[in-house]
Amino acid sequence: MDGDFIIGGVLSFHYQLYTVIYNYTVKPEPLRCTGRFDAEDLQFSRAMMFAIEEINNSSELLPNIKLGYQICDSCASVLMAIHAAFQLVNGRDPVFYKNSNCSHTGVVIAVVGESGSTPSISMSRIMGSFNIPLVSHAATCSCLSDKQQFPTFFRTIPSDQFQADALAKLVKHFGWTWIGAVRSESDYGNYGMASFIAAAQREGICVEYSVSFLRTDPHNKIQRVADVIRRSTAVVVVAFAVFGEMNVLYEELVREPSPPRQWIGSEGWITDPLLMSHSLFAGAIGVGIQRSVIPGLRNFLLDLSPTEVAASSMLTQFWEEAFNCTLTKNNDSGKRVCDGTEDLKTLKNPYTDTSQLRGVNMVYKAVYAIAHATHSAVCQDTNFTSICDKHKILESKPVLAELRKVNFSRNGYPVSFDANGDPAAFYELVNWQKSESGVIELVTVGYYDASLSKGKEFNMGRNITWVNGGTQVPVSVCSDICRPGSRKVLQKGKPICCYDCITCPEGEISNTTDSPDCSPCPSELWPNAQRDACFPIPVEFLSYDEVLAIILAAFSVSGACLAIITAAIFFHHRRTPIVRANNSELSFLLLFSLTLCFLCSLTFIGAPSDLSCMLRHTAFGVIFVLCISCVLGKTVVVLMAFKATLPGSNVMKWFGPPQQRLTVVFLTLIQVIICTVWLLLSPPFPMKNVSTYKEKIILECALGSAVGFWAVLGYIGLLAVFCFVLAVLARKLPDNFNEAKLITFSMLIFCAVWLTFIPAYVSSPGKFTVAVEIFAILASSFGLILCIFAPKCFIILFQPEKNSKKHVMNKN
Repeated sequence: MDGDFIIGGVLSFHYQLYTVIYNYTVKPEPLRCTGRFDAEDLQFSRAMMFAIEEINNSSELLPNIKLGYQICDSCASVLMAIHAAFQLVNGRDPVFYKNSNCSHTGVVIAVVGESGSTPSISMSRIMGSFNIPLVSHAATCSCLSDKQQFPTFFRTIPSDQFQADALAKLVKHFGWTWIGAVRSESDYGNYGMASFIAAAQREGICVEYSVSFLRTDPHNKIQRVADVIRRSTAVVVVAFAVFGEMNVLYEELVREPSPPRQWIGSEGWITDPLLMSHSLFAGAIGVGIQRSVIPGLRNFLLDLSPTEVAASSMLTQFWEEAFNCTLTKNNDSGKRVCDGTEDLKTLKNPYTDTSQLRGVNMVYKAVYAIAHATHSAVCQDTNFTSICDKHKILESKPVLAELRKVNFSRNGYPVSFDANGDPAAFYELVNWQKSESGVIELVTVGYYDASLSKGKEFNMGRNITWVNGGTQVPVSVCSDICRPGSRKVLQKGKPICCYDCITCPEGEISNTTDSPDCSPCPSELWPNAQRDACFPIPVEFLSYDEVLAIILAAFSVSGACLAIITAAIFFHHRRTPIVRANNSELSFLLLFSLTLCFLCSLTFIGAPSDLSCMLRHTAFGVIFVLCISCVLGKTVVVLMAFKATLPGSNVMKWFGPPQQRLTVVFLTLIQVIICTVWLLLSPPFPMKNVSTYKEKIILECALGSAVGFWAVLGYIGLLAVFCFVLAVLARKLPDNFNEAKLITFSMLIFCAVWLTFIPAYVSSPGKFTVAVEIFAILASSFGLILCIFAPKCFIILFQPEKNSKKHVMNKN
């Protein structure tokens, strides 16, 4: 259509270029398109006409200026797209003007098109040389955002860079980490899939395979692609392709159906109504161009008169294919002649379908963007009116400059371009869902808006129908998730999504799924049985609540009571020969010290504290020395008493009661000094032992100074050995009641117990160390009281006839 300014259009009405094998004997025929007519691109062209008609009838945009259009068919071929580009740049005038300026541009001020990325790349390189803007409605290759190579390229559809990011977030949203990838072997598919794989890798997604093909490839190649999909383990397949490739792939897959696959689609095919009739892709989900509404467009599309149809070869072919009739009365095709009863309103095909208007709106916005740029180039806006000069010789360069600045809204849809000539990216997330009637419908289930802040671009809303009509999200992973308590170990030679799960080692946990590492628990914490959380390590000590502690405490109290009862018996019979013959003063002191020995074992039970740790070892050491000192005194008294019976001996005056008391005090004082030095320099203290057991803390008393501890024990042992030696020497003295024999047995038990205690003490773990020490104290104390005092108490209570001076003094 003619006009004051012409807008070019390049669309793919056909998808096949007519080719002839030439023998170089005749002149080659002009390039032409053939094959089945594409009703969708016809709808695009009619939308372009509708937009231009609206603009021409507008009093606000380009008033008094008529826009014309010149639309070419590229048949999705690079050769034909280049041919169309040269036609639009140079015009259709066959006359060559010798005097014309070679730099003079053609008749178009801008061009809308092309539908494919590869033809758009070729066209943009040609038109860029003449500063002619090319505004595409469907070319999405991210490569076209490079303004160094394509300075005059613009588009109303978002770049695939955003689409790739949206698809990667979609896959990540549903937890799919193991996917297959199929693409068109074109700039659209190759650049788009490269961007998607890069985005997927950033999201931690692995690609099992990536294959490409064209619908024009040999059958065996397409079959190989289908076999890869059938044999793969990935349930999810991302297809970055266009309708033509997906239709061919469908035809191959249905020959030998593969296991169910969840298809994820790019905008190139996910909204195509013809593919939606294929049940193989039911449940598919993907990103689509925003659905739109264009008032008045449907009436315009359906308002085609027979005269208008007959005047256009494009419309004629569409009409004949749509109604299966011919407009040519004399024909040999066998088809009926169209009789004028054909009604577009009854026709259901992509041309008459205005329920979505996704790509159509991109064409519509492209025309309006060019019109706004033209308006800014030729019109001067005042407060109330716009004055436009339609006689102005308008070249494309001013339109190009103004196109970069356009910013308007049409039917509620904003139109503007960034520095790369790209619009703001907004996608609908769509899902193929079967209706109650069994027809697959396109349902919007979310959106992706790149203009929102990071992390908020992706929004998934409604329920989704999955492959085979399922309601559960399919699982597509190379390896099952590693649950908390385990970590991932990569499988050799495989992608990072393929791994084995191993349980965290002892002392470490992982509290997230698919954790790459296990972390140790903090100090005084320990993993639970599942090794997914740390909890406080149980603190162990010999408490009064335990059976062992109760038993030991009972023996301790019983021993103390026994010592007190023995003392009471001795005190009651203090004037009897058997009590007086055994040095009653030392006996009472010994019983007192034995009572303390029994009771000091109670300090070893319960939670250690600073006071109890110091008290238990020092009190034990001093009391036992006091006890052994008394026994030693009694042993010396026995020896001295025997010596005193010899003629001329006055030895007893050197070891009388005062000397005995001083000996006990002196020997005990040495132990007091050792303990005092120990407490002053490095006293025992409570500590948490985490080295013996990892799963529990031993609350124990640290020795502070091991030298001090072993000095205390060593001194006790030295006195015990000395006492034992003296007792052995006095064991065969002739008195009937020789106490040295009893002391010998008691010291033998004492030494045996404490010699056994040393290795048992060193090797016993945890609270059993304390139990061994208590046992040693009680055993040695019981040994002393039973060996020394039990025989005497038995005679006092049950054999009073032997409690006489005569019996005591008798010789054996």
